[in-house]
Formats: sequence, C-alpha cells, structure tokens
Amino acid sequence: MPDTSHTDEYGAFGAPIFDDPSARALSRVAVIDIGSNSVRLVIFDGAARSPAYFFNEKVMAGLGAGFAQTGRLNAEGKKRAMSAMLRFARLIEGMNASPVIAIATAAMREAEDGPSFREEIEALTGITINIIDGEEEARLSAQGVFVGWPDAKGLVCDIGGSSMELAEVGDGRVGQRMTTPLGPLRLQGVTGGKKALQAHISDHVAALGKRFGPDHDRLFLVGGSWRAIARIDMERRGYPLHVLHEYRMSPKQVRETVKYIHDRSVDELRDSTGIGESRMSLVHLASTVLKTLVKQLKPKEIAISSYGIREGVLYEQMPDTLRERDPLIEACRFIEAKDARQPGFGRALYHFILPLFKSWPANRLRIVRAACLLHDVNWRAHPDYRHEACFDSATRANLGGMTHQERLFLGLSLLHRYKGGREGTRFEELIGVLTDRETKEAEILGRAMRFGAMFSAQEPLSHGELRWFPKRLHLELRIKDAAQDLFGEVAQSRFNALVSSLGATSEIARSRKP
Repeated sequence: MPDTSHTDEYGAFGAPIFDDPSARALSRVAVIDIGSNSVRLVIFDGAARSPAYFFNEKVMAGLGAGFAQTGRLNAEGKKRAMSAMLRFARLIEGMNASPVIAIATAAMREAEDGPSFREEIEALTGITINIIDGEEEARLSAQGVFVGWPDAKGLVCDIGGSSMELAEVGDGRVGQRMTTPLGPLRLQGVTGGKKALQAHISDHVAALGKRFGPDHDRLFLVGGSWRAIARIDMERRGYPLHVLHEYRMSPKQVRETVKYIHDRSVDELRDSTGIGESRMSLVHLASTVLKTLVKQLKPKEIAISSYGIREGVLYEQMPDTLRERDPLIEACRFIEAKDARQPGFGRALYHFILPLFKSWPANRLRIVRAACLLHDVNWRAHPDYRHEACFDSATRANLGGMTHQERLFLGLSLLHRYKGGREGTRFEELIGVLTDRETKEAEILGRAMRFGAMFSAQEPLSHGELRWFPKRLHLELRIKDAAQDLFGEVAQSRFNALVSSLGATSEIARSRKP
C-alpha cells in the first residue's frame, strides 16, 4: 500500500480521480461469466477503484455437468444458460451498460458443442462471447486479486466447475500460470473409487508443485467452492465476522476443516451454513483438492479473495492512473462525496486529529484516513442507532485493501464516533477479534473524530489545533481568538472524553484579544 507521508493536503494518495472521465467510463461495465457451473452477469461501477456491484445475478446452469462422460455440454444446462443470456441481454440494454464483455471458460472451450452453442447465443442476444483458454483464465483471476490487494504476492488458485488454475503474482504483475482438470464437476466423472480419485488429484497437483515450487507466503483462493469451504471453516471455528473476503486460514485449519467436511453429509453442512445445494454438493470433492494442494505447495497462510475473474476483467479496463490508487482510500472518498453532509470535511478532520497519531505506522494511518472519510456517511440513520449503522457499514461494506482486523478496527472507531461506550452492543463478540490495545486505540480514534466533528463544522484547523505530548501524556488544545465561541459546553464534554480515553492531562490555550 502507498506510504502515508503527507507531502500535501491529500498525502501520498493524491487528489481523488473518481470523477475523471477515464474513471467515469467504468461506471456501468457489464461482465458476463459463462462458467461450467454458473452463468453470471455483474454490472460494475468501477469508477471508485473498489468495484461497486450495481447489479449481480447468477444462474446455476450446470453447463459442465456430465462433461467427463459425454464430452458435450449438459442439455438442461444449455437451456438454462440460454434463458439467462436472453434475460441478461435485456437487462444490459435497460441499464445502458457499456462496455459489455462476455467470457466463457472450461466447459465452453472443451465441449464438442461449445463453438456451436456460442454461435447460437451470439445470434439470439447480439452479445459477442470470448472463449478464453486456461492460462488466460488464470491471468484474469489473478488480476481480480489485484483489485483487492494491489501488492498481492504469492499464488492465486481459481477453481471452477471443470478446471482449476494457478498463477503466480507479485510486484503488480501476473507471472507463470497453469491450468488443470481439477474442477469438482469434472472430478465427478473419475472412476475407480476413492483411491483412483486421490491418485488423479495427486498427479495433477504434483505437476503444479513441480512448476511453482513450495513455501510461498500466501495462497489466494478464488471461486465459489473455495468460498464455501471458508464459510464452513468459520462455522467450525465459531468465527464471528462472516465476511469471506480476506478471511485467513492456516494449513492446519484447512486440514481440520477438510476432515470436518468429510465427517458430515451435504445436508448437515447446508443446515449449518445456509449454502445452496448445487454449491454444497461439490464441496467434498473440492476440499480433497484443497487438502492435496496445501500439502504440496506448503503456503504459510491461505486467504480467500471474493474478487476473481469478473473483477479481473474490470481491472483490465482500468487506466493505470486508477489501478495505482489505494482501493480503500479511493472508495472511501467516493462514498464520502456521495453520502456525507459535507463532502471534503473528512480530509480536514484527518489533519486536525493527526497530531494524536503521528507515531502510528503507515498501515494504521491508512485506516485513520479511511475512518475520517467515512465518519459522517451514515448521518441519515436514526440517532439512537447511528453507531450501529456505522459499525455495520464499515465491517460489511464491499471494501478492498483491508484485513479483517483492520475492518473491525475501522468499524469500532466509527462506532465511537457516535457513541461513547460499547458495552451492551450486539458487536461485543466481533470486537473480541481485536486485541485489547487495538480496541483502546479504536476508541481513542473514535473520540478524536467525535470531538473534531463537533468542534467545527468547517475547517477545524482554521479554528484551533491539537498538540499531543505522548511522553507526558498531555493534550493541549489551542483555540484561535475568532473561534472562542465554538468551544461550548458540548464541545468541552467531547474534548474531556477524548482526554479520558488517552489517560492524559489537558490544557486549553485560548488566544487573547489585544
């Protein structure tokens, strides 16, 4: 992520560019993904760097079902896929989306009747379909990971219904990549029992190991089957934040969850997670692949990416100036411009409270900046529940560039922007993911924003400044002469609450009239 040194009022992040014509051109990008298991239309608003899902619809058509036995697309799957494509064409027209990019993967590229089915769809819908090969599929999926992690380094593994791809990423580039026939729909056609299935999987995974080698820092998992396994892992561990993007697992946790899956039926797993039958029916096979893959590649950790091939297609459309932006900060700026009472105040608030946090590392200062940008975007919520709306929106929002701990830290700081205490809230279990120090620092940040936003409705630095002396635990507020009336009873109360959170002494320095 970018450094947070402050060379100007925007810092290293630069001025917002989501209103630039090159960014606004991405405000209605339609991507159709015709896969072996599902057919999906996503219409993105990609102008804010983090993709916003203007429209998202999936049909579990099952084009690749039975392919291993017949070599052809599934007949019922073709009917469902065609019906979906006809609907998608009408929706795209009605939403005035452009450009329209349709890609088809393993089932369409390998089935005997894939080319003729493509021609049929194109003739009836007017949508051009690009059937991509396995390496291109791997490249686009890896690019999707960059949408959420610009500095991603390691391996990206995308599993579909009929194939599984692996790609190497680092330094903002996609390196070598490889495709395998390890999609769970195709694995259903492997004969010879469990031993033959395991041998088949092991042979292909060994080839991946020979190509990519072991001991990578991180394995990013892309695809519905991997996300289903992660959701089961959350259930098994009692993990409270049910956000799949950036969810982390260790190799040991993967092994334990695979055993948990194989000890339970599809119905039992569905009952505990709410995952649909068509997806869950593939999880036992996919989990066997994952266990073998982790054993072979020996990653230090495994991370789930909700961004994959469709987001990779969007990333392909982005100009370099947008790709280079921090996805979290640019998205928060966009949200502030759209929803805040006073767009632009977040930047002023950040610089006003910055003296309290100058010793914090760069990655934490990013979250401080994000919090200031979002501090007021939920102002329309009822005052009694505004703190809850803030926490919910931060922790559940479709924002990239954050770990789960950072997401919860952001949510807790925004909760304290509107509420002094957190006891008795419905978020206590979630907050428990943070350390005691992180919890305290989020409270301090929240109370600093609460005071700064209350002290001045415009540019707080034009009315006063904070001076923090960490060795003495002493906070000084210098109020300019023209701003004396702003420091009223409520502002004084907010300032005292901040001082209390810091465990500090304080001083109010007032300018005197000549």
